[in-house]
Amino acid sequence: MTIEGRTYPHSMLREINEQPDAITRTLEFYLEAGFKSFKNGSMAEAAKLICKQPHLVIVASGSSRHAGLAAEILLEDLAGIAVDVEYASEYACRSTSAKIDPACPVMVLSQSGETADTLAALREAARRGHPTIAVTNVPHSTMSREAGFSLPTLAGKELAIPATKSFTTQLVVVALLALSVGSHRGVISAEELTAHLEALAGIPGSLARQLPEWETVVHGLAPVFRDAKTFLYLGRGVHYAMAREGALKLKESSYLHAEGYPTGELKHGPNALVSAEVPLVVLATVDKANAESVLRYEKTVGLLEDMQRQGARVVALVNTGDAIVPGLVGYVVEVDAEPEGLFPITEVVPLQLFSYFTAVMHGIDVDRPRNLSKAVLAE
Repeated sequence: MTIEGRTYPHSMLREINEQPDAITRTLEFYLEAGFKSFKNGSMAEAAKLICKQPHLVIVASGSSRHAGLAAEILLEDLAGIAVDVEYASEYACRSTSAKIDPACPVMVLSQSGETADTLAALREAARRGHPTIAVTNVPHSTMSREAGFSLPTLAGKELAIPATKSFTTQLVVVALLALSVGSHRGVISAEELTAHLEALAGIPGSLARQLPEWETVVHGLAPVFRDAKTFLYLGRGVHYAMAREGALKLKESSYLHAEGYPTGELKHGPNALVSAEVPLVVLATVDKANAESVLRYEKTVGLLEDMQRQGARVVALVNTGDAIVPGLVGYVVEVDAEPEGLFPITEVVPLQLFSYFTAVMHGIDVDRPRNLSKAVLAE
């Protein structure tokens, strides 16, 4: 497993390092040369469809559902569209979902495009008369063929079962969709759209620069928590979806229990678990140009102050150069600043690396975790 002269011991680590190229391919597919405007194609058509209704339903499972949770925040904040995110395994089993206006679009997310419960949800949505959109990593998959609109992610073949580059390219596609919908609805100005697209265009280079340092830092972190029994991952807003994803990655890769929570919910029960054996992984990044992001950061700092007094073991993801959080926690991983809605694309990568190195430390075949497959083909 070699790319650019480097040999990787596992597909998962190679695919983590392939993310800059995967994201570039995805941007090239949807944006004109220079990444300053959208191409006319499936993205524009899907955005026009969504613009016809004030409501969108997203259906997905596993990591794809976490991308759906991020999409919910982005579409609501950037485009003013109300979004519901459903578990694919539950969608066809709820009578209330059958009562939604048939004109409401339903978007499914699946890496393989073959996952049984998500495919069943897509077919049920179509049976009920909903316009459908599929975000998949396999252009000729069943979902991409059967949906009204197909939005491929262009991650390339992913051999490791834990999703890495297929997940971050999903985040790119839903971010582009939110921007396209917001632009079509007039919610995002031309200047704001240009700024967001420029930020997206910079992400592959940003990831490529940061990956070597993240590998070094996170490789050193894994042994520190060798004896941990459970991890609590905390995030606010769009970062909550990444807390969920980080916890899932750790569970499926290393067989350790982990849960993702909204940061503000820690004291509503889970705090009883916090101990030397139950460390916290806290997403404490901030977009200083976004007032709501700053408010969430300030609240997170307040919680970390409480956790310091409580003696909690904490790893925090922070902005590069953060002068506050490192004084409140035992360990930090620095992430270069991005706009709030795009932060998840970069900040999830250190969480992927933490899962990888923790699994390897415990002697687990990280590419093929037990009881899991790349596509869940039976409900």
